[in-house]
Amino acid sequence: MIDHHSALIYVMVLVSACDADMTDAELEAIGENVRYLPIFRDFSSDQVMAATRECTAILSDADGLDTVLTIIEQALPSKLRETAYAVACDIAAADPKASQEELRMLEMIRHRLGIDRLCAAAIERGARARHMRL
Repeated sequence: MIDHHSALIYVMVLVSACDADMTDAELEAIGENVRYLPIFRDFSSDQVMAATRECTAILSDADGLDTVLTIIEQALPSKLRETAYAVACDIAAADPKASQEELRMLEMIRHRLGIDRLCAAAIERGARARHMRL
């Protein structure tokens, strides 16, 4: 069982890696979330790479995606599920255009974590507004 910090890292890695291209912008967004979000205050930024490696190792298995989603679901308390969806949206919004794979991954995360459509739409709109470019 992983802790809630690692579960949030796993969520961000899932979105970043789902299109087989973890971009610099996505990796930077993961780092910024870990540095600045209050939920990560008691988390060492040195642990980010370890959690990322653990997640990608699990994803390399045949049923890795389902395993990672189950691990995330079990590790996150209900009060952090919206936070998990929000950080997932931040990673998808880090690139100028979200790929179909990223959008599908967001949908899978939303369903697995039980985020209702209205709440998800609000979180998605907030991420889009925060990451808007001219």
